[in-house]
Amino acid sequence: MLNLTEVARVESPALWHFDNFDRLRAESPIHPGDALGHDFWLATRMADIREVYQTPSVFSNHLGGLHVPDPEYLWIPEMLDPPLHTTWRQLLGGLFSPGTIAKLEPRVRGRFNKILDDIAEKGECEFIQEVALLYPNVIFMELMGLPVEDASQFQIWETEILHLPPTELERSMAAMAQVNAYFADLIAARRVEPRDDIISTACGWEIDGKPVTDDDLQSLFLLLFMAGLDTVAMQLSYSFMHLATHDEDRRRIVEDPSLIPGAIEEFVRYYSFVTPARKAISDTEIAGCPVKAGEIVWLPLVSANRDPAEFPDADKVIIDRQDNRHIGFGAGPHRCLGAHLARQELNIALQEWHKRIPNYRLAPGVEIREHGSGQIGLNNLSLIWDV
Repeated sequence: MLNLTEVARVESPALWHFDNFDRLRAESPIHPGDALGHDFWLATRMADIREVYQTPSVFSNHLGGLHVPDPEYLWIPEMLDPPLHTTWRQLLGGLFSPGTIAKLEPRVRGRFNKILDDIAEKGECEFIQEVALLYPNVIFMELMGLPVEDASQFQIWETEILHLPPTELERSMAAMAQVNAYFADLIAARRVEPRDDIISTACGWEIDGKPVTDDDLQSLFLLLFMAGLDTVAMQLSYSFMHLATHDEDRRRIVEDPSLIPGAIEEFVRYYSFVTPARKAISDTEIAGCPVKAGEIVWLPLVSANRDPAEFPDADKVIIDRQDNRHIGFGAGPHRCLGAHLARQELNIALQEWHKRIPNYRLAPGVEIREHGSGQIGLNNLSLIWDV
């Protein structure tokens, strides 16, 4: 039986978690496990993982993770099931539509270039702290109408909520409470004096003819905060680690930037770091294994996206891969609402960085470490280049 603290290590060598999911998939399509006293099943293959995501009538999203099957808190719309989930997605859709996101491009590009202005002449950076976390953090805060000077505090909260080990649930809960209190003050202020931002827009929403409550708005903004900061940051970290260690791939995108969108899709496939779960609503089965109502199923995206039954040369990064039908942004009704914004941020980052810093490498003698608690992510990534 798998033990959560072993398969989701607090610290390990870079890429250990991805390699471990590859090993587990090769061994079996499904594994039993224990998460601090809560049983779960790990599904490892694309066909089964996709089916679970696409069957919300059987698998609920109302859980806080493998070790929190019945959370006292709520993330909206992440922890909702249809039809209420559908209602919230419709409210949010316009904020993250392709047309809306396209209008943000000059602002996003300007923000990334400001970050580059601060580091380009140094010849080195701690990429995660100075670039990967800061970039989407500032974009999110501008969209929400938050003071950018609070960005460092938001990075602290993000780490405590999403990247602490399962044994530190109390500390994660405390950070969530602090974020909720922060947004409670802003909601109150925007109800009195609206601005041109997401918080003010959402304060005017209604569901079934009734205004959305402050509690629900806090739950929504908490989720947007976590998704907006963490996902792009971690994807950037793995993408740049890959390019810093694969000279030919880096050379190709420098010489032909039109390869960048396809390369990003391949990085999202190969380095899928999000590891969601679902809870069975009724008795069912996965890969021939009985799953009882109330049991949790773990569905790591990377295990699906590296399944050799779905992708030729699944164990290789091919930056011009064709027909790349990955599920790095999820599948089913909970497919990532912010995928258009994420793709824009990732494309701009790779475009602008490689215009100004085409040749870079890992800092010698600095071991890259990785965590797998909450989500998979790099702890550090030191890059150097000639100036």
